[in-house]
Amino acid sequence: MVQSDVLAGMALSCELAVGTAEEEAEDDAPARGAALEAFGESEETRALLGRLRAVHGERRAREVAEERFRVIMDKYQEQPHLLDPHLEWMMNLLLDIVQDRTSPGALVHLAFKFLYIITKVRGYKIFLRLFPHEVADVQPVLDMISDQNPTDHETWETRYMLLLWLSMTCLIPFDLSRLDGNLGTQAGQAQMPIMDRILQIAESYLLVSDKARDAAAVLVSKFITRPDVKQRKMAGFLDWSLSTLARASFHTIDGVIAMDGTLQALAQIFKHGKREDCLPYATVVLQCLDSCRLPESNQTLLRKLGVKLVQRLGLTFLKPKVAAWRYQRGSRSLAANLQLCTPAQSEQNLPVATSDGDEDYDIPEGVESVIEQLLGGLKDRDTVVRWSAAKGIGRMAGRLPRELADDVVGSVLDCLSFQETDKAWHGGCLALAELGRRGLLLPSRLPEVVAVILRAVTYEEKRGACSVGANVRDAACYVCWAFARAYDPQELAPFVAAIASALVIASVFDRNVNCRRAASAAFQENVGRQGTFPHGIDIVTTADYFAVGNTANCFLTISVSIAGFPEYTQPMIDHLVAMKVIHWDGAIRELSAKALHRLAPQAPEYFATHVLPALLLMTLSPDLHTRHGAILACAEVTYALYKLAAQRDRPVTDYLDEKMVQGLRQIHQQLSDRHLYRGLGGELMRQSVCVLIENLSLSRMPFKGDPVIDGWQWLIDDTLRSLHLVSSRSRQQIKDTAVSALAAVCSEYYQKEPRETSPAIQEVLIPRYLVELQSPEEMVRCGFASALGALPGFLLRGRLRQVLDGLSAVTRTLKDVAFAEARRDSLRAIARICQTVGVKAEAVPDEALCRQNVAQVYTTLLGCMGDYTTDSRGDVGAWVREAAMTSLMDLTLLLARTQPALIEAHVCEQVMCCVAQQASEKIDRFRAHAAHVFLTLLHFDSSPVPHVPHRGELEALLPRSVVATVNWNAPSQAFPRITQLLGLPTYRYHVLLGLAVSVGGLTESTVRHSTQSLFEYMKGIQQDPQALGSFSGTLLQVFEDNLLNDRVSVSLLKMLDQMLANGCFDIFTREENHPFCVKLLALCKEEIKKSKDIQKLRSSIAVLCGMVQFCGDVRRKVLLQLMLLLCHPFPVIRKATASQVYEMVLTYSGVLSADVLDEVLTVLSDTAWDAELPVVRGQRNRLCDLLGVPRPQLVPKVMPVPTSLVCHRPLIFHSSWVTYVFRHSVLVTFLPLGHYLTPTNI
Repeated sequence: MVQSDVLAGMALSCELAVGTAEEEAEDDAPARGAALEAFGESEETRALLGRLRAVHGERRAREVAEERFRVIMDKYQEQPHLLDPHLEWMMNLLLDIVQDRTSPGALVHLAFKFLYIITKVRGYKIFLRLFPHEVADVQPVLDMISDQNPTDHETWETRYMLLLWLSMTCLIPFDLSRLDGNLGTQAGQAQMPIMDRILQIAESYLLVSDKARDAAAVLVSKFITRPDVKQRKMAGFLDWSLSTLARASFHTIDGVIAMDGTLQALAQIFKHGKREDCLPYATVVLQCLDSCRLPESNQTLLRKLGVKLVQRLGLTFLKPKVAAWRYQRGSRSLAANLQLCTPAQSEQNLPVATSDGDEDYDIPEGVESVIEQLLGGLKDRDTVVRWSAAKGIGRMAGRLPRELADDVVGSVLDCLSFQETDKAWHGGCLALAELGRRGLLLPSRLPEVVAVILRAVTYEEKRGACSVGANVRDAACYVCWAFARAYDPQELAPFVAAIASALVIASVFDRNVNCRRAASAAFQENVGRQGTFPHGIDIVTTADYFAVGNTANCFLTISVSIAGFPEYTQPMIDHLVAMKVIHWDGAIRELSAKALHRLAPQAPEYFATHVLPALLLMTLSPDLHTRHGAILACAEVTYALYKLAAQRDRPVTDYLDEKMVQGLRQIHQQLSDRHLYRGLGGELMRQSVCVLIENLSLSRMPFKGDPVIDGWQWLIDDTLRSLHLVSSRSRQQIKDTAVSALAAVCSEYYQKEPRETSPAIQEVLIPRYLVELQSPEEMVRCGFASALGALPGFLLRGRLRQVLDGLSAVTRTLKDVAFAEARRDSLRAIARICQTVGVKAEAVPDEALCRQNVAQVYTTLLGCMGDYTTDSRGDVGAWVREAAMTSLMDLTLLLARTQPALIEAHVCEQVMCCVAQQASEKIDRFRAHAAHVFLTLLHFDSSPVPHVPHRGELEALLPRSVVATVNWNAPSQAFPRITQLLGLPTYRYHVLLGLAVSVGGLTESTVRHSTQSLFEYMKGIQQDPQALGSFSGTLLQVFEDNLLNDRVSVSLLKMLDQMLANGCFDIFTREENHPFCVKLLALCKEEIKKSKDIQKLRSSIAVLCGMVQFCGDVRRKVLLQLMLLLCHPFPVIRKATASQVYEMVLTYSGVLSADVLDEVLTVLSDTAWDAELPVVRGQRNRLCDLLGVPRPQLVPKVMPVPTSLVCHRPLIFHSSWVTYVFRHSVLVTFLPLGHYLTPTNI
C-alpha cells in the first residue's frame, strides 16, 4: 500500500517520534517514497574527513567543515538507511584520528563531534555495532573517558561517543577480572580494577546534565547484565539506583537530572537483562518507584520513563511466552485478499482459537499494580506517556491468561466513556490499536470495540473558543488501520458498512487535515487488506492523501463524488446535519451548508422530508452556533431544491409542503421577536438571515406582497446602517451578504411587470440610500454605496443621474475626512451601475450611460487615481486606486464593446497613462493589478479600445505571448518591461513619476530591480542628446509638479542621488551652467526651504554633493548651499553634511585644487560638527575661504521698534557683503548707531 508506512505512526504527533524510535526496533523500517536513492556525497564526505587534520587548527575552517558535514548528513534524516554502506569507512577514518597518539586534543574532539553527527542521523543502535570491540580496545577507551572533564560543555560529544564505545567493548566474551592481571602500583597505591572503574564512570555520568547521561544508561545496561558483573555488582548498583531515586526530588533541576539518568538505566537493565536475574529485585524496584510518585511530576520525560520502567517490571513478573489464545489471522497476502475467493476457500482460512494450556500458573502480586499504573498512564496529559503506556498494555496482555487479558481489555474500554477526558480517549484508542495489532483483541470483543471506535472517529469536545479531540480521531483511524491488518475479512464483515462510512466521513468532513489524511490512509488500508469495502478503489482514487489536503475541496467536490455511491449518501448527509452544521467553527458551518446544497440532487426526497424539517427545528435552538448553521443550511437546501424543481419547470413548492414554507417564512420574525439580532450573536444572525433572504428570493418563494418582505427590507437596511458597530473581522462578510440579499429581494419582489418597478418603492428606497451616503460613519457609507451599486436596472431607471451624483460626491477627498473604504466602494458601485444600466449613446442621462454623462463618470474615476491617503494602516489610498483601475477597465471595455465612439482620445490617454504610473509603483500587488488592467486594455480581443497612444509600439514592447508568462508581482520581471515605456513620450511623465517612488522606496528588491531597469534605459540614451534632454526635462517637470509633496519629492531626491552618482547626466557636465543643473538646484533649494524633515534634508545633501560635478557658476552655488547646511540647527544634519562633503571631495577630484585639499579634508574630519553653532560656524567660514565661496551671513529679523527709539541715522552695510538668509537661525542683535554690519559682528 502507498501509505501503509505513513500510517504506522498515524496516531502520534511529532513529539512521539522521539520516544518510539528507541523503544521499538520492530518499527525501525526505512522511509519510502522520498526522492533520494543513494548517498550521493560519498566522495565529498571522504575528502572532508580527510582534511580534518589540516583544518582543525583554524577556527573558521573548522566551523565551515563542521557545518558542511551537518548539511550533508541532515539530508538523510528521513532516509538514514542510505548511509549504511558507508558507515564503516567513515567511522574508520575518524577513529584513525582518535587512536593516533600524536593527534592533538582539539582534533580528537572534532573527530568525535563528526561521529556524533553521524550517530544523530542513523541512530546509535545501528552505529554502535561498528565500533571496534576487541580486548585490546577496553583499556584505551577506558583511559580516554577517564581523562575527560564531565563539566566541559564544549566536548560533550566526545564523552557521549566514548561511553557508547565503552558499552560496546563491554560485550567481550571474557571475564573482565582477567584484564586486571597486569595491574601494577603507582606511587605505592594499587590501581582500581577495570570492573570498578567502569561502574564508577557509569554512575558518575548518569548524573550529568548533558546527553552523555543517555549513553551512560546504555553502558549500564550492557555492563551490569554481563554474567561476570551481575553476580558481583548488580545488587550494589540497584541499591545505589534506588537510594538515588529516594534522595532525588523532581521539584529541583538536580533531582530531575538524577532521576532521569537512574530511570533510564533501570529501564535498560530490565529490558536487556535475563528474567531470572532481574526477578528478585523487581518487587523492591516497583515499591521504590511507587514511593517516587512520578505521576505527580510536571516533567514529561520522568513520567514517560516511569511508565516504561513499570512495564519492564511487569514483563519481568510474567513468564516470557506467546499467548496461545491470541487471534492469529491466516493469509495476509494482498493479492489473495483482492481475488474473488469461493466460500469454501474462505472457510478454510478461518483461524481456530486454541485454549491456553498454561493458564494455571500464579500471577505475581505486582502485576496488578503494574496494570493499574499503565491504565493510569493511558490518561496522562502528554502523548508520549500515553503511547508508552499503550505499548505496555499490549505487551503485558500478551503474557496474561485469556480471562485476565480480557479484563484488561474491559478496563481499556472504560477509558472510552463520555465521563472521561479526551486524554483518556486518546490513550484508550492507542491501547486498542496495540491490542488489535498483536492479536490480543478477540473477535468476540469486536461489536463493543467497533461501537466505541466509531464514536471516537467523530469525537470532539468544545473548549472555550476551540475544541479538543483531533488526537482522538487520529488515534481512532489508527485503530481502524490496525484492524485491517489484524483480522480476517469474515471477522470484520458485519462492521464493514459502519467502518467504511465513518472513515469516508472523517476523510472528507473532518476539520483537521491530519485526521482527514489518517482516515483516508486507513480506508485505503482496509480496501487493500480486507477487500470488502464498497466502491473502495473508486473512493481511494478520489479521496487520496493529497486530495483531502484542502478543506473546501473535500466538502464541496470530493463529498459530491463519494455521495454518488448510495451506501454513503445518507450517512454523509446525516453527519453534516447532526455534527457539522452545528460545529463551533463558523467556516465549517458555512462549508457544511454549501455541501448540503451540492448533495441535495443525490437525495432530494430525503432532503425535503427529513433534512429540512430537522433544520427548521434547529433554527429555534438557544445555541448560537446551532441557529447560525441551521439557517444557513435551510437557505442552501431550499435553493438547491428550487434548482431541481426548475429543471422540470416546476415551482419549489413541489418539494416543500405548506408547513415548511411557513417555517421558512417565520424564521426572521421569530428571531426578531426574541431580540436575537442584538449583541455579539447578532452578527452571526444577521449574516445568516441575509443569506436566507437571498436564497429564498432566488428560489422565488411565494411571498410577493407578503409583510415578511418589509421585515426583510428592514433587516437589510438596519444591517447596513449598523455596520460600524460590527467587529472588523466580520464587517466585510456581513456587508456583502446584506447587499446580495437586497439585490435578490429587489429583483424578485419589487418588480411589478417585467423591467418595471413600483414608483412608491423607487421614491422611498433610493432617496433614503442617498441620504445615508452622507453619514458621518464610514462603514455606513460603504454599505449603502454598495447597496446602490447592487440595485437592478428597473429601480435605477429615471434616477440614474441622482445616484451617480451621490456616489461621485462620496469619492471626493476631504481634508477632515479620510474615508478610503467608502470611496473604494463608491467607485465599485459606479462601475457596477454602468454595467447594469448599459450604454445608449443618445439616451437621456437618467436612463443609461450616454454621451452626456460618460465624461462625468470618467472624471470621477480618474480623479481617484491620485488618491494616496495614508493613516495608521498605511497607504489606504491604494484600495481606492485599485478600485478606480478596475472600474476604468470595466467602463472602457463596456464602451469598446457597445459604443466605442464615446471614448474620447484624451480620456483614453489619461486612462492609459494613469494605469502605467500605477504599474511602475512600489507595492507589488497593486503594481500587478495595474499591469493586468493595462494589458487587458491593450490586447482586448472583442473590440479594440480606440485611441490607445502608441498602440503599435506597445504591442511590440509588450507582446501578448510574452507578457502572459510574466509575474508582475516580482520586481525582477516587472520593472525591466515597465521602464521600456520611458521611450514613449506620452507615457514618460507618468512612468517616471511611478519609478521615482519605487527607486526611492524602502523594499530592497523593489529598489534594486527598479534602479537596475532605470539605469539600463539611461545607458541606452547616453549617446542621444535629444532623448536625454527630453528625459531630463520630464524629470524636472515631475520634480516641479511635486514640490513639497513629501511622498514623491523625498523618493525623487533619492533617485536623483543614484542617477548623479552613476553618471547618468555626464553629458551635461561638459557644459557650464547647463539649464538642467541650474533648474535642479533651484528646485532643491525650494524643496528644502524651511524643512525640518531629516530624511528629506539627508537626501538633498546627497543630491547637492552629486551636483558638484557640474561646472560653472552652479558649482559655486551648490557649495554655498552645502556650507549653509554645515551650520544647520540640527546636529545630525551638520554631521551628515560634513560626511557627504568629505566623500564628495575625494570622489570629484576637480572640485578643489591640490594645495587646499588636505586642509579641507582635515577640517571636515576633525571638527566636532555636533558642537555649539558659534564653534561650528567658525570652522564653516574657514571652509568657505578654502573653497572660494562667500561666507553666509545672518540677517537681523525685522522687529517693530518703539517710536522713541527710532534711529534717524542710516545703518551702513559693508559694500562687499552679500547677505544670505540662514534658515532657522536668525540672529537678533542691536548694534550702536553708526556701526558697520560686517561679518565680524556676526
